[in-house]
Amino acid sequence: MKDIFERIQGTPGPLGQYQSQADGYFMFPQLVGEIGPEMEFNGKKVLNWSLNNYLGLANHPEVRKVDAEGAQKFGMAAPMGARMMSGDTVYHKELESKLANFVGKPCGYLTNYGYQAMVSIIDSLLTRRDVIVYDADAHACIYDGLRMHIGRRFSYKHNNMKDLRDVLVRASKFAEEQDGGILVVTEGVFGMSGNLGQLDEIVALKKEFNFRLLIDDAHGFGTMGKTGAGTAEHFDVTDQVDVHFATFAKSMAGIGAFVASTPEIIDYLRYNMRSQIYAKSLPMPMVIGALKRFELLQNKPELRNKLWEITHALQNGLKEKGFNIGTTKSPVTPVFLSGTVAHATNIVVDLRENYNIFCSLVLYPVVPKDVIMLRLIPTAVHTLEQVNRTIKVFSEVKAKLDAGKYNLPIPNMNLVKRK
Repeated sequence: MKDIFERIQGTPGPLGQYQSQADGYFMFPQLVGEIGPEMEFNGKKVLNWSLNNYLGLANHPEVRKVDAEGAQKFGMAAPMGARMMSGDTVYHKELESKLANFVGKPCGYLTNYGYQAMVSIIDSLLTRRDVIVYDADAHACIYDGLRMHIGRRFSYKHNNMKDLRDVLVRASKFAEEQDGGILVVTEGVFGMSGNLGQLDEIVALKKEFNFRLLIDDAHGFGTMGKTGAGTAEHFDVTDQVDVHFATFAKSMAGIGAFVASTPEIIDYLRYNMRSQIYAKSLPMPMVIGALKRFELLQNKPELRNKLWEITHALQNGLKEKGFNIGTTKSPVTPVFLSGTVAHATNIVVDLRENYNIFCSLVLYPVVPKDVIMLRLIPTAVHTLEQVNRTIKVFSEVKAKLDAGKYNLPIPNMNLVKRK
């Protein structure tokens, strides 16, 4: 028999194996200062393209004021207890009602965290007789929800509707044999690639197959659609999405999430989602703050318009300079380069230390081997000058990569990190 701790110490995990090289710089970097396009990293000011603060609400003066007032009035402890036991309030109910109505559903339910909630929603909706069908590029929270499901699971190739149809044929056979149902799960906006889940084509398959559709619209809520209601609104299929889920961590710049559906389904989740039944209620200041954030999201379309102005300028400018940004149809802006892990790390160090630009680095297995992805997240508080500066810098970095200037060993981060 082996000691559990002995095994852990000998097997740090797929990410942990890079701790000595990456900790504090590529992983767990510390950005300092007021949230915004310019923050401090490693002792110097950097232009920051790495925060999901789409509408710039994180430091909006009205938001900061209400956050402070909520904390002063209620403290961070209220309400005490889980919603089911002693933690329900009129503010929680008001927020979930307004959010549900906004995304075109009659009923909604607040959850404490997005990741936790998606895992628990999948677990609650399905029995061992049911079949779940999901996009292969789904977020980790969906995959962890799949791990909770003890019935059959089928993935389909990313946004491949022919493959989805083939999978639904097989899934339908299993569901019928087991007297179960089918749940299809996709993202509204895929957070790495920026691709949109093909909701219009997915719901069209309901004419052939009997299934329910759950979408995770974390990156679509507040950014997509005529009013910002999300990807379902963008495709005009709101009534065909059976369960709509979104978080506050992106456009709302906060903590928490919500799920919206019919009253029967929401009541079922309220009484069966273990992650909420046995968890303390979302603290009152966060709920009060979310009400203000949502008010601004709804009533200040100029924030979303500015986000898209910056997004179009960034994406069009990069494409004009010959960069491959994939097939993004959202503000998420991936920039794809060819190179090794050593190339990637040296590029990022150069960007951060010499050009004062901070963005996220994505490598295998999220992207294929020898592909480097630099992910940029434009926001409503970026400026066109910052966009132009970034495009100029990326062009210089690309020229260096092509000239072999990054053909160096992986940098010693102890020398790079400032004391």
